[in-house]
Amino acid sequence: MAGGRLTPRQKMINLMYIVFLAMLALNVSSDVLNGFKQVEDSLSKSNAGAEARNRKLFNKFQSLKDQNPDKAAVWFERAGEVQAQSQQLYDFIEELKVRIVKKADGEKGDVNDIKARDNKESVNYIMLSPIEAKGKELCARLDSFRNSALANVSGFEASVINEYLSTEIPATSISAGRSWQSAMFENVPVSAAITILTKMQGDIRNAEGEALNALINKVDEGDLRVNQINAFVIPSSKNVMKGSKYSAQIVLAAIDSTQTPVIYVNGSKLDGENGHYEAIASSVGTQSIEGYIEVSHPGGEKEQLPFQTSYLVSEPTATVSNTMMNVMYAGIDNPVSISVPGIPNAQMNASMTNGSLSRSGNSWTAKPSKVGTDAVITVSAQSEGRSMVVANSTFRVRQLPDPMPFIPYTDDKGNQNKYKGGSGFSKALLLKAGGLGAAIDDGFLNVDFRVISFETVFFDSMGNALPEVSDGASFSQRQKDALRRLSRGKRFYISRVKAVGPDGLERTLTPIEVIIN
Repeated sequence: MAGGRLTPRQKMINLMYIVFLAMLALNVSSDVLNGFKQVEDSLSKSNAGAEARNRKLFNKFQSLKDQNPDKAAVWFERAGEVQAQSQQLYDFIEELKVRIVKKADGEKGDVNDIKARDNKESVNYIMLSPIEAKGKELCARLDSFRNSALANVSGFEASVINEYLSTEIPATSISAGRSWQSAMFENVPVSAAITILTKMQGDIRNAEGEALNALINKVDEGDLRVNQINAFVIPSSKNVMKGSKYSAQIVLAAIDSTQTPVIYVNGSKLDGENGHYEAIASSVGTQSIEGYIEVSHPGGEKEQLPFQTSYLVSEPTATVSNTMMNVMYAGIDNPVSISVPGIPNAQMNASMTNGSLSRSGNSWTAKPSKVGTDAVITVSAQSEGRSMVVANSTFRVRQLPDPMPFIPYTDDKGNQNKYKGGSGFSKALLLKAGGLGAAIDDGFLNVDFRVISFETVFFDSMGNALPEVSDGASFSQRQKDALRRLSRGKRFYISRVKAVGPDGLERTLTPIEVIIN
């Protein structure tokens, strides 16, 4: 235990106890009854060890209370209540063991030398009969002690205590639907009942130990232990815009609530409460703060603890950069980075002309609307309760460059690819392709365009050009028929490709030369 952690030996005993209980549904042999006696003896020894550990814990508690009654007295009193309740419940169970044995063996019955070990009627009578009903009383007392022990305990100790003193029957158990006392003692022989009760006594001692240990920990709970005193200057920010205030907290690393330290900053005594210091940032550049904190020791002597720090005052400014280029493209999302030194993102805002500017977390996206008209991003920041404009950044808005037309196809491995002409292309893949696509995919911009129409130009054996018109972005039936007639080494051209991008502008793209291999 920290009070009651189970040792490997105790775990083995509990396992034997569970196995023996499971065998009660079978014919109980003398060997099994002897086994119960062995488990009961081991449990009794473990209980004695738990009691000794609890006694040491309580003596430690007594010592803590004597050393510092103001801190420990209230928790020691509650520990005494837990110990008294534990002993009462332990004695009650011991009384039950005696009554069960005497009911089975007569008035001279001895718990340590049971004769009628396989007698079940005496257990049923003492624990379950309406006349005695001690099982129901035991359940109620366990619940009462558990609630009392948990009143001042939380965390791990609480879960351990709850497990030790639980009177719940698992839903998966064969005892589901029955009362706790019936599940524990109905048709149980005397030897097994005594073992069960002895284990409960051990659980009570272990729960008591957990409660005592938790209460001891509460004596010093919340105490702050220090072995060093230092002076610190804690600024709200080391970057301050001109016209705003510099704020800092000047404190000791360890504080004695019985005295207020005297603080001197730049030669003057600080009048601010709790070491709060403010200064108007009237000029740009690095500003220094130095001074000392005067501390009085118990003997009356005074000690000066020096401190020194600095902060930077800068002109109001902001950083606005277009992460794609030094220009913006109309009709698409342009990622933009916006920041103001010394100002948290939550206290910063921005707006934009000629388009929209949206924000997602710390990221911004600009979407210009008109080509040829500049987009201006205005950045403002909250400082000392007021909003001030810190930057205006101008960006040129350009039309998206022309995309490249391509034939989208799927290779033998299922990968999506783009054929952009100028090299051999499989006739089988060509016949499977549906038509034409277009996009800017140079690794810098990745923008898809919508193909409106295109022409294919084939050549007959006489060298005459045979143009065919597409069905939108797809090959027309006449184009497909012409493709089927092509032989290896032949080539044709895709020209007059018209496409529309996100900016809504229609453009004619460069032709593609397709070579059949």
